[in-house]
Amino acid sequence: MSEFVLDASAILALIFREPGAGDVERALPDAMMSTVNLTEVVARLCDRGMPIVQVEQVMAGLPLTLVPFTRSIALAAGFLRREIKPFGLSLGDRACLATARTAGRPALTADSAWQRLKLTGVEVQVIR
Repeated sequence: MSEFVLDASAILALIFREPGAGDVERALPDAMMSTVNLTEVVARLCDRGMPIVQVEQVMAGLPLTLVPFTRSIALAAGFLRREIKPFGLSLGDRACLATARTAGRPALTADSAWQRLKLTGVEVQVIR
């Protein structure tokens, strides 16, 4: 079973060798990610001009367990909005946190705003 649930920001830090990339690398190959966060990563890579074939290769090279955005996780992500609305977190952020809470695993992110979260049932680790 995967130890961490990765946020899109963590994977992007790894791909672009940003600060904290080593922490993400150590979390692999036993990491999981929501399919919503996969979508975010792919969109960001495309935004940076990476060709589709290369995006597919990069993503295929990452040993991630992908977690479908199921009804129960979608509901959990929706319910999180009340708790985290003051922090301005996105749907992708809530998808990661809901996946982590559901899986009983810590969420790994590069988003320092998550350090201020005080959520029941989900641990957050920030890589930078």
